[in-house]
This record gives sequence, C-alpha cells and structure tokens, in this order.
Amino acid sequence: MTLQRLKTWFGGRGPVIGLPYLFLLAFFLLPFLVVFRISVSEMELVGFEDVLRFEDGVLQLSLKFSNYLFILEDALYLRTYLSSLHYAALATLLCLLIGYPFAYFMARARPSLQPALLMGVMLPFWTSFLLRVYAWKGLLSEGGWVAELIVGSGLDQLLYALGLIPAPGKLMHTPFSLVLGMTYTYLPFMILPLYGNLAKLDLRLLEAAADLGASPWTAFWKVTVPLSRAGIVAGSMLVFIPCVGEYVIPELLGGPETLMIGRVLWDEFFANNDWPMASSVAVVMVLLIIVPLMLFNRAQAASQEAAR
Repeated sequence: MTLQRLKTWFGGRGPVIGLPYLFLLAFFLLPFLVVFRISVSEMELVGFEDVLRFEDGVLQLSLKFSNYLFILEDALYLRTYLSSLHYAALATLLCLLIGYPFAYFMARARPSLQPALLMGVMLPFWTSFLLRVYAWKGLLSEGGWVAELIVGSGLDQLLYALGLIPAPGKLMHTPFSLVLGMTYTYLPFMILPLYGNLAKLDLRLLEAAADLGASPWTAFWKVTVPLSRAGIVAGSMLVFIPCVGEYVIPELLGGPETLMIGRVLWDEFFANNDWPMASSVAVVMVLLIIVPLMLFNRAQAASQEAAR
C-alpha cells in the first residue's frame, strides 16, 4: 500500500508541488535560519558563540535579542525602514503608471510586431546592471544631456517645488535621482508580467461591454483592469521587494537624505563589522516584506473562495 502511494505521488502532482518547496527550503528558509542564528548570537573574534551548549549535563539555549530591542529603540533604523518602504512604493507606482500603457500597447500590437517590442523590453538586460546605473551619474550630472534637458525645460523648478531636489539644477544624489534609477532599472519587471496577463485577455469581453453600451474608457476600467489584477500584483511584487533592499542604486545615485536599509546593512557588515546587528536588520527587513505579503495572499485567497 505504501509503495503504491509512493508510485502515485512520484507519478502525479507530487514532484510538481514538492520541487518548488525543496527549492524554497534550500535557498530561502535555510539561509534565513542561518542569518537569524547569527542575529541572536554573541560575536567573538573570528566567529560566533553557539546558541546551544551542553555544559555539566545540561543543554543550554542562549539567545541574544538585544539587537532587536536596539532596532526598536533607535529612531535611525525606524526612519531607514520607513524611507526604504517609501521610495520602494514610489518606484513601484511609477513603474506601474509607465509599464501598464506599454504592456497594453504590446498586447494589442500586431502579432508580427510583438516579438520586437518584447525584445526592446529585455534589451537592457544585455548590459551590466552596474553599468546601466552608473551611466545615470553622467546623464544627471552637470553637463549631462538629460540634466540639461530637465533644466532647459524648467522641470527642475517643478521637482524643487515637489521636494524631490534640494535646489533647482541639482539633480544628482537626490530623491529624484534615486527614484529615477530604481524606476528605470525595474521597469521591465513590471512590464513583462503585465504583458503576459494582458496578452491572454479575452477580447470578446470588451466586445460584450461595448454591446451593452459601455464606452471604451468604462470598459477599460470595468473589464480590462480587474482582469489584469494578477499581472499588476505580480509586477508590483517583482519591483517592490528588490527595491526595499536595494544597495547599488542608493549608493551611486542617492544622497545622505535618501538613506535606505541596504546601505545600513553594508555599513553594519563591513564598516562596523557587527554581523549580529546586521543580521538583525536583515531579519526585520525580510519580515517587513514577507508578513504583509502573506496576509495579502491569505486575504486574496479568502476573497476568491467567497466569490465562488
């Protein structure tokens, strides 16, 4: 009986379900547990104290939570987390506002033109991520053609009024340059899921909405947008999650007022050489992302179940 169940499991959906779980176990859960173990350990000269020790016939568990208490007490870490979430959310919103029309255009383009448009979206990946980000330093610095275009058109006055730059003409090492760099870098991650979702949209639903008297704009908001919600959520997660922990873009394009958690992690690891503190910061960052995502998925599953 047991052998028959094993044959059924390996010949059915078992590998399809089990392999992703094994992947998550090996490349997410186990590394996360290692980082958590470091965060609750006491650092020695060349290593960390064991959290489990066997002394005098007694098994002792020693966990150090002072780093987490320090994170809660220090306003710097709270401001850094909020700043990271703020800039990541802003970049995600801009990617959605720019990426949705582009993905919609790609999905409605001629079939012969869609491969070329898809290649255009993926073309930036052929160049090093670091080089693409570093190129913006030259474009936004004084004398760069993008900087001259912004200053010449008077857009720097608008950016200054919105508080995105400290002074007219100063574009580098500002919230503007940081958000611009993240939006440019992660825009393809928003477009591709949206395109995959919109390309499968049943156009007969739009025809039915038009037959019922809906205008094109009403049909778009009432039919297209709700049916593309899965692509919106997937693209937003693909942009928001890496933006929260981004280090390279804030380091190259951001300034002192755009402190993000990735730079704090770097300082704790390599400048202060305080690995337990850095691990604690990383654990809190992961929880800030994972816990709301789990709650959102649970609420979404509950709403789908109620709709049935």
